[in-house]
Amino acid sequence: MQLLEKWSEASLTSLGFFWMALWAFIFGYIVSSIIQVMVSRKEMRKLMGGDDLKSISTGTLFGFISSSCSFAALSTTRALFQKGATFAASMAYMLASTNLVIELGFVIAIFLGWQFVIGEYLGAILLILIAWLFIYLTNPKSLIKQARDNQSEDMQANESEGHTWSRLFSRDIWQQISQKYVMEWQMVWKDVLIGFTVAGIISAFVPDAFFQWLFIGAGTDNPDFWSVLQQTLVGPVAAFFTFIGSMGNIPLAAVLYGQGVAFAGVMAFIFSDMVVLPVLRINAKYYGWKMALFILMMLFICLVITSLLLHYGFQLFDVLPNPENWSSPAEQDHFKLNYNFFLNIGFLLISSYLFYNWKQSQSGHHHRTSLSLGKVVMNTLVALSGIWLVGGVIVKLLMN
Repeated sequence: MQLLEKWSEASLTSLGFFWMALWAFIFGYIVSSIIQVMVSRKEMRKLMGGDDLKSISTGTLFGFISSSCSFAALSTTRALFQKGATFAASMAYMLASTNLVIELGFVIAIFLGWQFVIGEYLGAILLILIAWLFIYLTNPKSLIKQARDNQSEDMQANESEGHTWSRLFSRDIWQQISQKYVMEWQMVWKDVLIGFTVAGIISAFVPDAFFQWLFIGAGTDNPDFWSVLQQTLVGPVAAFFTFIGSMGNIPLAAVLYGQGVAFAGVMAFIFSDMVVLPVLRINAKYYGWKMALFILMMLFICLVITSLLLHYGFQLFDVLPNPENWSSPAEQDHFKLNYNFFLNIGFLLISSYLFYNWKQSQSGHHHRTSLSLGKVVMNTLVALSGIWLVGGVIVKLLMN
């Protein structure tokens, strides 16, 4: 009986987490889709051919207007690199596109609070600057040459010629925005489903003692430097073996914070969406194993340094978040009739319109996709997540 109660609790927590963040997802992807349609990318790539501040800034801006999906970011990063962007500028794009995006800030604000939003955006800039410095100091010319030699000629970037903003309200522009919006969801919905499901399971089943064992010093008011460092190192290691992207790991980060993990450890976990195992495998396919491992090492070192700088910088200015003033999402009434409910309904109506627009433009188009081992694993996890959530809701209804 206790197991069934935990099952239903985990499922309802997962669904509640998603309901809390739904309007933010929709709003963020609408803004992202509008920017992607209206802003030209072709000219921006021409400005990414150097290792100077202008190229890094352009790569960062390009990432800012792009998608927050980790796997889409990898694909576009490869295309930019192949078309002549420098390695440093390409990495700036990749880090910005997964950390400096609007929709991610909305979701973080809902689950963790404003300090984590500032930490996310400020940390993204620090990550880019530290990675730029790391590449300059290590100077991996031979790895870059091998990576370029490993590129195939059939990779093409997803171009957007851009439009004048006066055309924003024309029907054909909104057809394009609808297509981008649906593509955004198609890229992330599996990560989101798995991430929120896992967050609910951890919240309901994993005892506090486990987190205190894994993250030394978790739950203490003032952890010393070595405890903070250990938590910052463990965060990326814990994230490495997940399949969860930048949007799906936010509820998991909230669970960690609720268990007393330090600000630095939580930020390190959030920044770790590009050091997970599937990303390593994809980078190895794109650039070869040597460059893939170099990128993994670079990102790990950079995100640990960034997280520590954020933690002690916030502490210096006395703006570290206080867990006592924070309400865990798992303990909230997720489905009550409040502003969140009406925001969700409003944005669901807008989302329905965009999906309808997309569907109208898709009539007669059929796409076949091959199934790789990674896709089979992901689809299996998606199916298990769906069964788990539906089963938990049914258990709850039967128990009532």
